Amino acid sequence: MWSTLLFGAIASSALVIGAVIGVWFQLPKRLLAILLAFAAGALITALAFELFEDSYERGGIWLAAIGLFAGAIVFTVLSALLDRWAQAGERARPADEYAGSAKLDTDAAAADRAPTAATTRGAAGLALLAAVTLDGVPENLALGISLTEGTGGIALLAAIFVSNLPEALVGAASMREQGRSAARIIGLWCACAVLLVVAVVVGAVFLSGSDPAVVSLPLAFAAGAVLASLADTLMPEAFHNGGPAVAISTAAGFVLSFVLSLA
Repeated sequence: MWSTLLFGAIASSALVIGAVIGVWFQLPKRLLAILLAFAAGALITALAFELFEDSYERGGIWLAAIGLFAGAIVFTVLSALLDRWAQAGERARPADEYAGSAKLDTDAAAADRAPTAATTRGAAGLALLAAVTLDGVPENLALGISLTEGTGGIALLAAIFVSNLPEALVGAASMREQGRSAARIIGLWCACAVLLVVAVVVGAVFLSGSDPAVVSLPLAFAAGAVLASLADTLMPEAFHNGGPAVAISTAAGFVLSFVLSLA
Protein backbone atom coordinates (compact mmCIF):
# COMPACT_ATOMS: atom_id res chain seq x y z
CA MET A 1 0.00 0.00 0.00
CA TRP A 2 2.74 2.46 0.95
CA SER A 3 4.66 1.83 -2.23
CA THR A 4 1.48 2.40 -4.22
CA LEU A 5 0.88 5.69 -2.44
CA LEU A 6 4.49 6.69 -3.12
CA PHE A 7 4.17 5.97 -6.84
CA GLY A 8 0.89 7.88 -6.99
CA ALA A 9 2.35 10.82 -5.12
CA ILE A 10 5.39 10.97 -7.41
CA ALA A 11 3.25 10.85 -10.56
CA SER A 12 0.86 13.52 -9.28
CA SER A 13 3.56 15.75 -7.77
CA ALA A 14 4.33 16.94 -11.31
CA LEU A 15 0.94 18.71 -11.31
CA VAL A 16 1.74 20.64 -8.14
CA ILE A 17 5.29 21.48 -9.23
CA GLY A 18 4.11 22.63 -12.64
CA ALA A 19 1.30 24.73 -11.15
CA VAL A 20 3.66 26.48 -8.71
CA ILE A 21 6.13 27.30 -11.49
CA GLY A 22 3.35 28.49 -13.78
CA VAL A 23 1.89 30.79 -11.12
CA TRP A 24 5.05 32.33 -9.70
CA PHE A 25 7.34 32.52 -12.73
CA GLN A 26 6.35 34.42 -15.84
CA LEU A 27 7.96 32.35 -18.56
CA PRO A 28 8.05 33.51 -22.22
CA LYS A 29 5.03 32.42 -24.24
CA ARG A 30 7.28 30.74 -26.78
CA LEU A 31 8.88 28.57 -24.07
CA LEU A 32 5.46 27.66 -22.69
CA ALA A 33 4.36 26.69 -26.20
CA ILE A 34 7.40 24.45 -26.62
CA LEU A 35 6.72 22.76 -23.28
CA LEU A 36 3.08 22.27 -24.19
CA ALA A 37 4.07 20.73 -27.53
CA PHE A 38 6.47 18.40 -25.71
CA ALA A 39 3.61 17.27 -23.47
CA ALA A 40 1.44 16.74 -26.55
CA GLY A 41 4.07 14.44 -28.05
CA ALA A 42 4.29 12.45 -24.82
CA LEU A 43 0.51 12.12 -24.73
CA ILE A 44 0.44 10.78 -28.30
CA THR A 45 2.62 7.90 -27.15
CA ALA A 46 0.47 7.37 -24.06
CA LEU A 47 -2.83 7.26 -25.93
CA ALA A 48 -1.53 4.98 -28.69
CA PHE A 49 0.67 2.53 -26.80
CA GLU A 50 -0.51 2.67 -23.18
CA LEU A 51 -4.21 3.51 -23.25
CA PHE A 52 -5.94 2.48 -26.47
CA GLU A 53 -3.73 -0.53 -27.21
CA ASP A 54 -4.15 -1.80 -23.66
CA SER A 55 -7.91 -1.24 -23.89
CA TYR A 56 -8.05 -3.18 -27.15
CA GLU A 57 -6.08 -6.08 -25.71
CA ARG A 58 -8.30 -6.24 -22.62
CA GLY A 59 -11.77 -5.74 -24.13
CA GLY A 60 -11.60 -6.00 -27.90
CA ILE A 61 -12.03 -3.43 -30.63
CA TRP A 62 -15.73 -2.66 -30.09
CA LEU A 63 -15.40 -1.84 -26.41
CA ALA A 64 -12.22 0.15 -27.10
CA ALA A 65 -13.87 2.09 -29.93
CA ILE A 66 -16.97 2.90 -27.87
CA GLY A 67 -14.83 4.13 -24.99
CA LEU A 68 -12.65 6.20 -27.35
CA PHE A 69 -15.61 8.01 -28.90
CA ALA A 70 -17.22 8.51 -25.48
CA GLY A 71 -14.06 10.16 -24.14
CA ALA A 72 -13.69 12.35 -27.23
CA ILE A 73 -17.32 13.49 -27.07
CA VAL A 74 -17.22 14.25 -23.34
CA PHE A 75 -14.05 16.31 -23.65
CA THR A 76 -15.30 18.16 -26.75
CA VAL A 77 -18.58 19.11 -25.05
CA LEU A 78 -16.77 20.12 -21.87
CA SER A 79 -14.25 22.22 -23.82
CA ALA A 80 -17.05 23.99 -25.71
CA LEU A 81 -18.79 24.81 -22.44
CA LEU A 82 -15.53 26.16 -21.01
CA ASP A 83 -15.04 28.30 -24.12
CA ARG A 84 -18.52 29.75 -23.78
CA TRP A 85 -18.05 30.39 -20.05
CA ALA A 86 -14.69 32.10 -20.60
CA GLN A 87 -16.03 34.31 -23.39
CA ALA A 88 -19.05 35.29 -21.29
CA GLY A 89 -16.70 36.21 -18.45
CA GLU A 90 -14.59 38.37 -20.75
CA ARG A 91 -17.66 40.27 -22.00
CA ALA A 92 -18.83 40.83 -18.42
CA ARG A 93 -15.57 42.45 -17.31
CA PRO A 94 -15.33 46.23 -17.34
CA ALA A 95 -13.57 47.63 -20.37
CA ASP A 96 -10.89 49.34 -18.27
CA GLU A 97 -9.86 46.19 -16.38
CA TYR A 98 -6.90 45.63 -18.65
CA ALA A 99 -6.27 49.30 -19.32
CA GLY A 100 -4.97 50.30 -15.89
CA SER A 101 -3.15 53.50 -16.57
CA ALA A 102 -4.08 53.45 -20.26
CA LYS A 103 -3.90 57.24 -20.54
CA LEU A 104 -0.18 57.02 -19.94
CA ASP A 105 0.43 53.96 -22.16
CA THR A 106 0.42 53.34 -25.86
CA ASP A 107 -2.33 51.29 -27.48
CA ALA A 108 0.13 48.45 -28.07
CA ALA A 109 1.06 48.24 -24.40
CA ALA A 110 -2.59 48.20 -23.39
CA ALA A 111 -3.23 45.35 -25.81
CA ASP A 112 -0.36 43.38 -24.30
CA ARG A 113 -2.07 43.42 -20.91
CA ALA A 114 -5.27 41.84 -22.23
CA PRO A 115 -5.53 38.06 -22.56
CA THR A 116 -4.48 36.70 -25.92
CA ALA A 117 -7.14 35.53 -28.37
CA ALA A 118 -5.94 31.96 -28.12
CA THR A 119 -6.13 31.91 -24.32
CA THR A 120 -9.67 33.31 -24.31
CA ARG A 121 -10.80 31.11 -27.17
CA GLY A 122 -9.56 27.89 -25.70
CA ALA A 123 -10.01 28.62 -21.99
CA ALA A 124 -6.64 26.92 -22.11
CA GLY A 125 -6.03 26.63 -18.37
CA LEU A 126 -9.37 25.03 -17.55
CA ALA A 127 -9.28 22.90 -20.69
CA LEU A 128 -5.87 21.55 -19.70
CA LEU A 129 -7.11 20.83 -16.19
CA ALA A 130 -10.08 18.97 -17.67
CA ALA A 131 -7.80 17.02 -20.02
CA VAL A 132 -5.43 16.03 -17.20
CA THR A 133 -8.37 14.87 -15.09
CA LEU A 134 -10.27 12.99 -17.80
CA ASP A 135 -7.25 11.09 -19.04
CA GLY A 136 -5.39 11.03 -15.71
CA VAL A 137 -7.95 9.04 -13.73
CA PRO A 138 -8.02 5.99 -16.05
CA GLU A 139 -4.28 6.34 -16.69
CA ASN A 140 -3.55 6.25 -12.96
CA LEU A 141 -5.94 3.34 -12.52
CA ALA A 142 -3.76 1.55 -15.07
CA LEU A 143 -0.66 2.60 -13.14
CA GLY A 144 -2.05 1.05 -9.96
CA ILE A 145 -2.90 -2.18 -11.78
CA SER A 146 0.52 -2.35 -13.43
CA LEU A 147 2.25 -1.92 -10.07
CA THR A 148 0.53 -4.99 -8.63
CA GLU A 149 0.88 -7.05 -11.81
CA GLY A 150 4.50 -6.04 -12.48
CA THR A 151 3.80 -4.83 -16.03
CA GLY A 152 5.86 -1.72 -16.64
CA GLY A 153 4.81 0.47 -13.74
CA ILE A 154 8.06 2.44 -13.72
CA ALA A 155 7.78 3.30 -17.41
CA LEU A 156 4.16 4.41 -17.08
CA LEU A 157 5.03 6.45 -13.99
CA ALA A 158 7.79 8.27 -15.90
CA ALA A 159 5.51 8.91 -18.89
CA ILE A 160 2.77 10.33 -16.65
CA PHE A 161 5.22 12.61 -14.84
CA VAL A 162 6.81 13.86 -18.09
CA SER A 163 3.43 14.80 -19.58
CA ASN A 164 1.85 16.18 -16.39
CA LEU A 165 4.58 18.71 -15.58
CA PRO A 166 4.36 20.92 -18.70
CA GLU A 167 0.57 20.59 -18.87
CA ALA A 168 0.18 21.89 -15.31
CA LEU A 169 2.78 24.61 -15.88
CA VAL A 170 1.10 25.95 -19.01
CA GLY A 171 -2.38 25.50 -17.56
CA ALA A 172 -1.52 27.44 -14.40
CA ALA A 173 0.14 30.21 -16.43
CA SER A 174 -2.99 30.49 -18.57
CA MET A 175 -5.23 30.65 -15.50
CA ARG A 176 -3.01 33.40 -14.08
CA GLU A 177 -3.40 35.40 -17.32
CA GLN A 178 -7.17 35.10 -16.97
CA GLY A 179 -6.96 36.83 -13.58
CA ARG A 180 -7.42 33.92 -11.16
CA SER A 181 -5.66 34.10 -7.81
CA ALA A 182 -2.52 32.08 -7.12
CA ALA A 183 -4.17 30.28 -4.19
CA ARG A 184 -7.16 29.23 -6.29
CA ILE A 185 -4.99 28.02 -9.16
CA ILE A 186 -2.68 25.95 -6.97
CA GLY A 187 -5.68 24.64 -5.03
CA LEU A 188 -7.34 23.38 -8.23
CA TRP A 189 -4.22 21.57 -9.39
CA CYS A 190 -3.58 20.13 -5.90
CA ALA A 191 -7.15 18.79 -5.84
CA CYS A 192 -6.54 17.17 -9.22
CA ALA A 193 -3.29 15.65 -7.91
CA VAL A 194 -5.06 14.16 -4.87
CA LEU A 195 -7.76 12.67 -7.12
CA LEU A 196 -5.11 11.00 -9.28
CA VAL A 197 -3.33 9.55 -6.22
CA VAL A 198 -6.65 8.04 -5.15
CA ALA A 199 -7.04 6.57 -8.66
CA VAL A 200 -3.66 4.79 -8.32
CA VAL A 201 -4.72 3.27 -5.01
CA VAL A 202 -8.11 2.18 -6.40
CA GLY A 203 -6.41 0.54 -9.37
CA ALA A 204 -3.97 -1.35 -7.15
CA VAL A 205 -6.44 -2.41 -4.45
CA PHE A 206 -9.77 -2.95 -6.20
CA LEU A 207 -9.08 -3.53 -9.91
CA SER A 208 -5.96 -5.69 -9.86
CA GLY A 209 -6.89 -9.14 -11.11
CA SER A 210 -10.39 -8.03 -12.14
CA ASP A 211 -12.10 -8.86 -15.45
CA PRO A 212 -10.01 -7.18 -18.19
CA ALA A 213 -13.15 -5.73 -19.76
CA VAL A 214 -13.78 -3.71 -16.58
CA VAL A 215 -10.60 -1.73 -17.17
CA SER A 216 -10.88 -1.64 -20.96
CA LEU A 217 -13.61 0.99 -21.12
CA PRO A 218 -12.01 3.64 -18.85
CA LEU A 219 -8.67 3.20 -20.64
CA ALA A 220 -10.31 3.80 -24.01
CA PHE A 221 -12.28 6.71 -22.56
CA ALA A 222 -8.99 8.27 -21.46
CA ALA A 223 -7.52 7.74 -24.92
CA GLY A 224 -10.49 9.53 -26.49
CA ALA A 225 -10.22 12.43 -24.07
CA VAL A 226 -6.49 12.75 -24.79
CA LEU A 227 -7.04 12.64 -28.54
CA ALA A 228 -9.74 15.33 -28.36
CA SER A 229 -7.62 17.53 -26.09
CA LEU A 230 -4.70 17.31 -28.52
CA ALA A 231 -6.84 18.38 -31.48
CA ASP A 232 -8.99 20.93 -29.64
CA THR A 233 -6.60 22.64 -27.23
CA LEU A 234 -3.01 21.50 -26.83
CA MET A 235 -1.72 21.56 -30.40
CA PRO A 236 -3.61 24.71 -31.53
CA GLU A 237 -2.50 26.57 -28.40
CA ALA A 238 1.12 25.45 -28.83
CA PHE A 239 1.24 26.42 -32.51
CA HIS A 240 -0.41 29.79 -31.88
CA ASN A 241 2.31 30.87 -29.46
CA GLY A 242 5.28 28.84 -30.70
CA GLY A 243 4.94 28.60 -34.46
CA PRO A 244 6.40 25.80 -36.58
CA ALA A 245 9.24 25.18 -34.08
CA VAL A 246 6.81 23.31 -31.81
CA ALA A 247 6.86 20.42 -34.30
CA ILE A 248 10.37 19.48 -33.13
CA SER A 249 9.32 19.68 -29.48
CA THR A 250 6.31 17.46 -30.18
CA ALA A 251 8.56 14.88 -31.84
CA ALA A 252 10.95 15.00 -28.86
CA GLY A 253 8.11 14.38 -26.41
CA PHE A 254 6.88 11.46 -28.50
CA VAL A 255 10.30 9.81 -28.73
CA LEU A 256 11.13 10.22 -25.03
CA SER A 257 7.75 8.86 -23.95
CA PHE A 258 8.05 5.97 -26.40
CA VAL A 259 11.50 5.05 -25.09
CA LEU A 260 10.15 5.11 -21.54
CA SER A 261 7.28 2.85 -22.55
CA LEU A 262 9.79 0.27 -23.77
CA ALA A 263 11.70 0.22 -20.48
